[in-house]
Amino acid sequence: MKVPIPTDAVRKRILVINPNSSQSVTQAIDAALQPLRLAGGPLIQTVGLASGPPGIGTQQDADSVMVPLQALVAGETADAFVIACFSDPGMYGAREAAAGRPVMGIAEWGILRALTLGERFGIIALAVPSIRRQQRYVRLMAVQDRYAGSRAVTATAAETTGAGAFAALLQAGQKLVHEDGADCVVLGCAGMARHRRPLQEALGVPVVEPSQAAVTAALGAVLLEAS
Repeated sequence: MKVPIPTDAVRKRILVINPNSSQSVTQAIDAALQPLRLAGGPLIQTVGLASGPPGIGTQQDADSVMVPLQALVAGETADAFVIACFSDPGMYGAREAAAGRPVMGIAEWGILRALTLGERFGIIALAVPSIRRQQRYVRLMAVQDRYAGSRAVTATAAETTGAGAFAALLQAGQKLVHEDGADCVVLGCAGMARHRRPLQEALGVPVVEPSQAAVTAALGAVLLEAS
């Protein structure tokens, strides 16, 4: 898949890739990134992976998008990439395909952001299989001493984009804060983006939207490279 290049091709460009085929999730990510679209700054373009599954709920789903995602990165002219799925599928291969251009995964950057906001972070997961992947990722990042745990809402990525998902997300967040001891909460799916601010207000602790965290890091990398 070749992503159309905007007419203003002189500006630096960050390509944010949703590795599933859900248009509603891609739209939710795009809306969450609007505050980061700076006048005269790098273009931030959001695309979905048409060949991807409707959502990434299992390790098999995550593995299935690695090759097409890496092929997309290899054929692209963007200055930086963000993999907008909390499994960070294919991130290491995508970094090879990018040939030195920055590739950010939202799980990695969501967790790194959380470490600056509190002592113990918790993650709101889509489902129980997602928790297993999150536990493994936290261990690989060697930050398990700062991890309060994950709580699942048992929903698809697309389902979390709607207003009706807020109650389940709030319940999971309350368990993380009041039962697990989290003082910062990370949204464990890009589809949850619209709920960040109301969840933060309801929980009384910082809530991290990981796509925003990863794109912020990509902006910094691109701007510094251009300076």
